Amino acid sequence: MTEYLDIDGGRIAYDSIGDGPLVLLAHGIGDRRQAYRYLAPLIAAAGYRVVSVDMRGHGESSLNWPSETGKDAISRTDVARDLLAVIAKLGGPAVIVGHSLSGGAATIAAAESPELVSGIVEINPFTRVQKFDLGAFVKTARHRRGMTALMSTLVFKSLRQWEKYLDAAYPAKPADYDAYLAELLAKLREPGRMAEFMKTGKSTPADAQAQLGNVTQPALLVMGTADPDFPNPEAEGRAIIAAMPAGLGSLGLVEGAGHYPHAEAPERTAELILPFLKEHA
Repeated sequence: MTEYLDIDGGRIAYDSIGDGPLVLLAHGIGDRRQAYRYLAPLIAAAGYRVVSVDMRGHGESSLNWPSETGKDAISRTDVARDLLAVIAKLGGPAVIVGHSLSGGAATIAAAESPELVSGIVEINPFTRVQKFDLGAFVKTARHRRGMTALMSTLVFKSLRQWEKYLDAAYPAKPADYDAYLAELLAKLREPGRMAEFMKTGKSTPADAQAQLGNVTQPALLVMGTADPDFPNPEAEGRAIIAAMPAGLGSLGLVEGAGHYPHAEAPERTAELILPFLKEHA
């Protein structure tokens, strides 16, 4: 059941299951909170209150938010401030589980408000500024296919290209993939939704990267080894951890999963996350 929280600038949609310490799930660009439809029940069953939120402009959250950047964009800082507002209103602290752009937002939230964030889990995050690697683009087919479709989505504002990207980003399709994709594309065809999605492409991870050294709470990086977004997903995870203060970060790999391990391999993803929650939530 969808619930709503009014915060400065708009309204965030969310749903909540389970009881116990608070765990906040935040999805990536061009998606909605139902991306966690498999993982959320596994975490709730282990004794946590799991709140899945729709990113500003996405899902059932409201449109046309003012941006912290002062531009027509959705930045990681914007999303981090939204997540912190939700945690404060729900009576945190919380562990933030952030995917992709929201992984970078989790870094910012933890650095800015450690009293509200007891730990962060970043799933295939865009937390560091990426440099184009021509060699990897030429030699690594999964990376070339995924990045071509992703860049084409943002340049041409094309849902067809987004569908191609998702096909590459989900090397292992969930059983309900076709139905989920149809519902997601229908949501993005609603008036204003595609424009909001495009705002995510007008920001970079520079704000998140700048905060990595300021994180004081424990962090878990979960990387799908077949993620097309990175030439070497494991190396990207290790680089993020290396930029944090020593001893804070740890890395878990989901073998064969792409950019969405929480939907492709939820049991394995839960196996990595639950011990972290037990220690830090």
